[in-house]
Amino acid sequence: MVTIRDCLADDIPAIAAIYGHWVTHGLASFELDPPDPAEMARRRQAVLEGGYPYLVAEGEGGRVLGYAYASAYRTRPAYRFAVEDSIYVAPDAGRAGIGSALLGALIAACTGRGFRLMVAVIGDSGNAASIGLHARAGFAHAGLLPAIGWKHGRWVDSVLMTRPLGQGAGSAP
Repeated sequence: MVTIRDCLADDIPAIAAIYGHWVTHGLASFELDPPDPAEMARRRQAVLEGGYPYLVAEGEGGRVLGYAYASAYRTRPAYRFAVEDSIYVAPDAGRAGIGSALLGALIAACTGRGFRLMVAVIGDSGNAASIGLHARAGFAHAGLLPAIGWKHGRWVDSVLMTRPLGQGAGSAP
């Protein structure tokens, strides 16, 4: 059984390990070097201070199986009702519904905070798992940034997907 809960400071070492794996071995993040736990703690604090949710998926024995958070899509004031999501699942915990559970909880948390649009910036147009996860959660394709990053010896695309939250653009915030 998996429990989705707010992230605690004690979760940071596990989060840093999960993220570090994907930085080193994947294309979802365009970082080249994994940040250490102190940097991950600083980033978590900035997310929380910004009023955004930061969640973890906890499995048996309290093991962190994945995490998700929202942050500002862009920092200029007109973007203040749009958020960007980030979701990472432990490499040995994929395909178990953890990403879906995290994304669903993140959508609910952002909607409850009055945000109106969630943007997914997905590294690698070949990332079928993340594209499919977002599509199943109601995200629509919004664009492609071809060959925008260079990682692991090749050019990497970014796929943009969006999902309205709450009333979306149907009314003023």
